[in-house]
Amino acid sequence: MKLLSGDRGWGGQFAILVRIAWRPLRAAVMSWALLIIPMASDGTMAAPPEPTAHVYLLRGVLNIFSLGLDDIAAKLEDQGIPVTIANYLSWSSLADQAAAEYRSGRTRTIILVGHSSGATALPDMVARLDQLGAPVKLAIGLDSVFHTSLAGRVGRYINYYVANGAGTPVAKTAQLRGALENVDVGNLGIGHLTIDKNEMMQQRVISAIDDVVFGNSKRAGGRHPPGSEQSMTKRSSGTADASAVDRR
Repeated sequence: MKLLSGDRGWGGQFAILVRIAWRPLRAAVMSWALLIIPMASDGTMAAPPEPTAHVYLLRGVLNIFSLGLDDIAAKLEDQGIPVTIANYLSWSSLADQAAAEYRSGRTRTIILVGHSSGATALPDMVARLDQLGAPVKLAIGLDSVFHTSLAGRVGRYINYYVANGAGTPVAKTAQLRGALENVDVGNLGIGHLTIDKNEMMQQRVISAIDDVVFGNSKRAGGRHPPGSEQSMTKRSSGTADASAVDRR
């Protein structure tokens, strides 16, 4: 039954009491909502902040032997992580682009992944970005086909290689400021042309990237997920940049 404004019976008095009691409660609810819902300056709901990490993936020769990087890129984009994928020959211009994004503030975390010749180009790209004042947070190489050495600033560099194939470890230089891990995955039945397409390897790459981008929010109870690099390798004690070889 609809109550009329002129009604002053018991029902009308009850409705008035409810309205009086609701006023301070409504103000409290509105204040709480404003705290948890970001609002733009025009009063509309604000969009969530843009990601500040960017992953750059370098393919190998001819762009036809590194198609597993496309799968990695799609999975990262599904998580809302911006990705750029290019041929290894573009590493220098890509470094300039990444440095410009870093200096502008649009990108604060630079992550690199390369396969084959793309992995061979990674140390040069790390050094170039360091010269441009844009340090790399994480770099992951998948079976570099030539001997390379690492210098400059990099938070963590993981070099997966097939020791019984074409892959080689990355050498550390005195100018390196960061952690270098060489991980032999040849005993996992992985070859040069399949390392980027192997589901376990793709999960290793994505888990390492997630650790950097999302931190502990991707782990249960702070433990590393199965298949992550920390759960599958041993490091030499006493050195942050010691080689880590998979003994599984």
